[in-house]
Amino acid sequence: MQAYTFSFIGVGNMGGALARAAVKKLPPEQVFLSNRTFEKAEALAAELGCAAGPADRAARDGKFIFLGVKPQMMADLLAEIGPVLAERTDRFLLVTMAAGLTMARIAAMAGGEYPVIRIMPNTPCAVGEGIVLCDTNGKVTVEELDEFTDALSGAGIIDRLDERLIDAGCALSGCGPAFVCLLLEALADGGVACGLPRKKALLYAAQMVKGTAELQLATGDHPGVLKDAVCSPGGTAIAGVRALEERSFRAVAMGAVIASAEKTKELGK
Repeated sequence: MQAYTFSFIGVGNMGGALARAAVKKLPPEQVFLSNRTFEKAEALAAELGCAAGPADRAARDGKFIFLGVKPQMMADLLAEIGPVLAERTDRFLLVTMAAGLTMARIAAMAGGEYPVIRIMPNTPCAVGEGIVLCDTNGKVTVEELDEFTDALSGAGIIDRLDERLIDAGCALSGCGPAFVCLLLEALADGGVACGLPRKKALLYAAQMVKGTAELQLATGDHPGVLKDAVCSPGGTAIAGVRALEERSFRAVAMGAVIASAEKTKELGK
């Protein structure tokens, strides 16, 4: 019986971020949390007003069952809850966010021809500014996908992407926050080196990145156009751009995304 709209098995950084997003749209009593370290699920449940309990209950009572464990732990989890899923007579859907694992593999490991939604979220989902890439295995109805995306819309943008491109999307939007945080730290360090107090340097860097991203999204302009608008002839910004280009900044950034995509493919082998 579906006691909960969303049930989470695993509330680490990503599962926890999605749980926080879920309660922006769903009543907390429709969200269930479980975790290998139960105290973690219990603490988050107390914060959000949700229920918490073991994984088998999440598998038994949830409509959309989030499999929030690392790829290398997925087989063990599905072996554990597979008998519970097999006993259910009502409709439920598996939601996987494991890098590298296809929906076909998830269903096979779960032991049934279940409807599966594959998502690739990122950590900014916790503050409603994330992006969630998603696809289905064809056993999910239009109505179910609409219900799912509406309930998860508090996470940010939810974008449909063919599964064959999910690994590439994960490397960019999923791993990207780590790259941006390195950039933020480096920019703030540069400000400190120039004499700014640490807190102010980090504030200026973070707001600048946020504002620039919002400007690009609002205008739709190519980043090169926005860059040129800052770079006056013989000015300070173009001097900084030159320093970045001398050190192959763009090639390094591209390489980071490609390396993450290649690692994602390895996880699926």
